[in-house]
Amino acid sequence: MAPSELLDQAVALAKEAGVAIMAVYGRTEITSEIKANQSPLTEADLSAHRIISEGLRRLTPDISVLSEEDCQAFSGENEAGLYWLVDPLDGTKEFLSRNGEFTVNLALIEQGTPILGVVLAPALGICYLAAKGAGAHKLNAAGQRCALATSGRNGQTPWRVVGSRSHAGDSLRDFLTALGRHEFVPMGSSLKLCLVAEGRADLYPRFGPTHHWDTAAAHCVVEQAGGQVMDLSGKPLRYPVSTSTLNPHFLVLGGGLQFSDLPFLT
Repeated sequence: MAPSELLDQAVALAKEAGVAIMAVYGRTEITSEIKANQSPLTEADLSAHRIISEGLRRLTPDISVLSEEDCQAFSGENEAGLYWLVDPLDGTKEFLSRNGEFTVNLALIEQGTPILGVVLAPALGICYLAAKGAGAHKLNAAGQRCALATSGRNGQTPWRVVGSRSHAGDSLRDFLTALGRHEFVPMGSSLKLCLVAEGRADLYPRFGPTHHWDTAAAHCVVEQAGGQVMDLSGKPLRYPVSTSTLNPHFLVLGGGLQFSDLPFLT
């Protein structure tokens, strides 16, 4: 099936996982444990993982699933270079702090490139979705769908920069100083990329560690909305099957912007 033919079913799975997440989110107390990489893990992460992984195996039994919560079950890409890349609950820190800025991330990868992406923010009642050749869209809580397009920056106005709420650092501060006039919007999870996709931000620079499952779904949304996601050498960010799932540092640029528009990086 073409990516666009799988999109609605992928959205349905993300929403089912979102219901399970919100059932835990509504409790008075949420217990968590710390994983080996020092990130928190909750019952919501595991419930969402089970729902999505089992659903994708039924939907596409010939395509293996790489989920943050069970990397050992991944058997590699298929003969067509396809695999699913899933973060059942991106932004667990935001989930635990109850600020609503957490997402379900679901991407289909072909030869290292995301060709389908679903980013559901269940607490906010919004979903971003995209597929190669079908554009990018946003669904609101009422089910209304609108097309997304990144916006071109007016050079006379300050840069609109979105960045991590939990992972700021000296590299980001130095980048913003070199950038000049800007407005900074802190945001959690993969919603940062989605703000660029819908034209609410010009730029998202990331100079801290992220994994493939943190970015791939929203990466697809950005590209189908007319933006770019690239490493600091100006090459497109990719998601090859390898021993490491770590991303390099990267930039997300809105429509009309080029790597050369940031001359202090070249």
